[in-house]
Amino acid sequence: MQRIIAESQMENQKINLHFGVLATLIVLAAFSRVIPHMANFSPLGAIGLFGAAHFTKRWQAFLVPIAATWLSDLFINNVIYAQYYPSFTWFYQGFYWQYGSYLLITLAGIFIFKKVNTKSVFTGALASSTIFFLVSNFGVWASGTMYPMNLGGLTTCFAAGIPFLKGTMLGDLFYSCVLFGTFALAQKQFPILQLKNA
Repeated sequence: MQRIIAESQMENQKINLHFGVLATLIVLAAFSRVIPHMANFSPLGAIGLFGAAHFTKRWQAFLVPIAATWLSDLFINNVIYAQYYPSFTWFYQGFYWQYGSYLLITLAGIFIFKKVNTKSVFTGALASSTIFFLVSNFGVWASGTMYPMNLGGLTTCFAAGIPFLKGTMLGDLFYSCVLFGTFALAQKQFPILQLKNA
């Protein structure tokens, strides 16, 4: 009986450590947004994929990347870009389109990452870029402030977004490689991070 309790406690410690390392990597990646970068070169799609692939509980896969995104938004909007906002900004205008795209990216990641390997990481990065491009540009058009609310306006909006797709794809590929690669190396170096059901 004592052996079973000890094994259970050890497994819980492994799960907590596993969660802590994943959450730390995601938060660090989210805050890397403060480093100067090309337009749309962002870690946010990759952290959704990473969470979907590695968290043991589905709610963690959705909540931790979104929370890290929101915290980094708070810092960026109220510290770095404070001069552009008249008061403390909890959410920027139209945030729900971007956040919605990150939730969809995480959902896609759950289906893509039945197994974590090079192919699934690249597939996930491509899916992430596609989802973000479609959702975010649709959101710009749906706001009704920049383009006519018709098919021509929607087409023009998507066409205007194409130059930014390069940065999105490069960011998704780069950060996916960094996150998945770093954690894979950590698991090899520290086997305690390898969960039985992971």
